[in-house]
Amino acid sequence: MQKTINCATFRKMVLAGARQLENNRAKVDALNVFPVPDGDTGTNMSLTMQSAVKELSSSASNSFAEVCDLVSKGALKGARGNSGVILSQIFRGLCSVLRAGKPDVDTKTFAKALESGTKVAYNAVAIPKEGTILTVVRCMSEFAVKNAGKYRDYEQFLPAIIEEGDKALAKTPELLPVLKKAGVVDSGGVGLMTIMRGFLSALMGEEVVSDVPTDSAPVSMDDDFGDNSEIINMDLGDIQFAYCTEFFVINLKKSTTLADIDKLRENLMQIGDSVICIGDLEMIKVHVHTNCPGVALTYALELGELDRPKIENMLEQNRLLKAKIAAEKKDQGMLAICAGEGISDIFKDLFVDRVIQGGQTMNPSASDIATAVQKINADNVFVFPNNKNIILAAEQAQALVENRTIHVIPTKNIPQGFAAALAFNPESSAEENKTNMIHALDNVKAGQVTHAVRTTKVNGFSIKEGDIIGLDDKKILAKSDNIETTVLTLLDKLKDDSHEVITLYYGEGVKETEAEALAAKVQEAFPDCDVDFHSGGQPVYYYLVSLE
Repeated sequence: MQKTINCATFRKMVLAGARQLENNRAKVDALNVFPVPDGDTGTNMSLTMQSAVKELSSSASNSFAEVCDLVSKGALKGARGNSGVILSQIFRGLCSVLRAGKPDVDTKTFAKALESGTKVAYNAVAIPKEGTILTVVRCMSEFAVKNAGKYRDYEQFLPAIIEEGDKALAKTPELLPVLKKAGVVDSGGVGLMTIMRGFLSALMGEEVVSDVPTDSAPVSMDDDFGDNSEIINMDLGDIQFAYCTEFFVINLKKSTTLADIDKLRENLMQIGDSVICIGDLEMIKVHVHTNCPGVALTYALELGELDRPKIENMLEQNRLLKAKIAAEKKDQGMLAICAGEGISDIFKDLFVDRVIQGGQTMNPSASDIATAVQKINADNVFVFPNNKNIILAAEQAQALVENRTIHVIPTKNIPQGFAAALAFNPESSAEENKTNMIHALDNVKAGQVTHAVRTTKVNGFSIKEGDIIGLDDKKILAKSDNIETTVLTLLDKLKDDSHEVITLYYGEGVKETEAEALAAKVQEAFPDCDVDFHSGGQPVYYYLVSLE
């Protein structure tokens, strides 16, 4: 009978949850509502969990607080797509309660943690939608809080929570009509329940076999400290603390405790900033910016021996960096997310500073976006997600950057991204540009043409596998057995009297001669518009269409 969860058990639960999700990733992907070849909920959630596992595996700490911090940080860094971002926020709320509690977590505390995860996840979404993963986690947390007193051991408590989650999952089609029409339950909810079953397997001592990489290289005696750019981070203001001081503490004294490591961290924070003090009773890694490197070393000697101390003069580094990039510094920059070499080239022609790969088949994580933003030498960076499933991750990236302000322009497709980039004026302020970019989105209608990957009924259509379907950002508008008919039908549904220009962006696998012939047919069908076509090279979609 297991009445409490300790740090070691929680670690096993996270690892088992990740393995269980990866084992079922393809099944979760297959539940995607729209029958297009981009169902990636399971992939996004699995990559988010793997990021948490990687961060967790980087430390052997038996501090519940530190383990929770690692899981929370790793999930956020790897959050991909809406489902991954929401999942990362569930873990953030869950871990915030677990880390602040007793070393042994009883059922009542776990219930409160699940409740916290629900609140944080709901707060992460501007307009929470019921019938999704949010509903599933909320129902589980409400049940857990109400019934924690009835269950004193996890072997009964966790299965009861999972049963309640399954009930909530089964009801999601009643809350979201689009699920009911497609005959599926919410894929994000399935992913969450898969993780919960992994939790249960860990508690019951059952092994979950998987190829998920749960081990990462531990800090070894041969590792370099690595690049300090994430810590120094191009902040070229006045240097308050002059010396970047780094070292390992090894062969710790027998009398050293985890509390002593915490005390070392506190002492370092009193004499400097950018403090990193991580490790366990085997080895500690320390980094601190300070004006008193000798004092930092003295503090550490109280715990054990010093290894590979390194002290660098950041004042001199700062002078060199200032001289190197002073001429390049600017107020505003742009980042676009897209797939396809042709699409990428167009964004670059529109003076977008950086383009990262991503789209329907692979959503970049919050960490990917933050890293790209950090490489743009501008105080304000406008980010064009160009996909509704990337917007949340882009918004979460702000928490991972320093000395940059991210302005997420909620572009849901590539044509909107082009319109936003065209609206940029380097002479205007960031707020003016943001306003103009958002207004520019209203002047564009866009659609996509692809093929159905399964048979279903959705949006009033009876879809067969292999059908050519046309969509806007919300629903399927056209279908046929050939590309030309679908494109023309889709354009007819999208076009109104205000549109003067139609542009076709043809994807990989479509020949230029085919696109040219189709453009001629479009021109014939819509003689009141100017029709153009460009190579996009995008995967998944035969054509992206834009009407302005």
